[in-house]
Amino acid sequence: MSDPSLEGVACLWMRGGTSKAAVFLASDLPSDPKERDGLLLRIMGSPDARQIDGIGGADPLTSKVAILSPASRSDADIDYLFLQVFVDQPVVTDAQACGNILAAVGPAAIERGLVSAVHGTTPVRIHMVNTGEVSLAQVSTPGRKVSYAGNASIDGVPGCHAAIPLLFQNTEGSMCGKLLPSGNVRDLIEGVECTMIDNGMPIVILRASDFGLAGTEGCDELEANIELKSRLEAIRLAVGPVMNLGDVKEKSVPKMTLVSRPVNGGTISTRSFIPHRCHASIGVFAAVSVATACTLPGSVAADAAQLPLDDRFLIEHPGGAAEVLIHRDSEGRTEGAGTLRTARKLFEGRVFPAP
Repeated sequence: MSDPSLEGVACLWMRGGTSKAAVFLASDLPSDPKERDGLLLRIMGSPDARQIDGIGGADPLTSKVAILSPASRSDADIDYLFLQVFVDQPVVTDAQACGNILAAVGPAAIERGLVSAVHGTTPVRIHMVNTGEVSLAQVSTPGRKVSYAGNASIDGVPGCHAAIPLLFQNTEGSMCGKLLPSGNVRDLIEGVECTMIDNGMPIVILRASDFGLAGTEGCDELEANIELKSRLEAIRLAVGPVMNLGDVKEKSVPKMTLVSRPVNGGTISTRSFIPHRCHASIGVFAAVSVATACTLPGSVAADAAQLPLDDRFLIEHPGGAAEVLIHRDSEGRTEGAGTLRTARKLFEGRVFPAP
């Protein structure tokens, strides 16, 4: 392919949920993963804490990439590969999915001509390549064009936008092989009780009180707590093999989630690390995993949860709350999960990586 530093690469810059990502067509990027990742590091400006020479926003939530291509399976309309570009390390990883950026994939696929819109609402079946699951997104398309205008709001994003409902199925054990990788609802790791769970995102749930915290601390305070971050990382490294994730030292999973009783009428309060920085909100799939854990008697999350009377779980986080719909069978087992997100196209054009 031609020199991208001279010719540029076609790119959509999209907000999805509470994250932002550069969206590319696979056909516009090198087919060799090593060459592709090197290009993405240059586009984002990594490794550099400020990402000053790229389009990354110096935060894991704004240093993300979605790669779209025609569907490789008959039950999907589009393939979506998510890549997390580390900010201060030369690392690009596909070790996780991203539910927030998933919200941007349906609109982006229509914008780039990979999916034909219908008048009103266009369903887009998205094959999440990272985990193998298919998600259904409903995209507002009046006049057969994507509209980002609407009345839906989500905590962590100013204003109102078009709602993008997302429905997930068969997300249990998406990366770990089973919902509870250890086979237990509760384990003792490094002297701390925890619940390891994977219902779309591998996470480790721990009581905030076990670290001397109320669970209501702000991100800046938690970021500055070096002892806390050191203990969380020791636990994270220890659970990697137990969760069938192997050595996770350079992986973005599992996420570490501190929980406490809700304070604003929700189901449970959370403070998430992704995995080394405190999340300003919570990832979609992490919220689904937390909500699922709340329904499991004996789990660390169940101890703190105030279960709703219906399917609507509100997972409190530093920026508000994430709404998760958990569909349960007559015995209380999770059958499916959904959420409502919004997205917006921020710019479309060509991005020029450093030479």
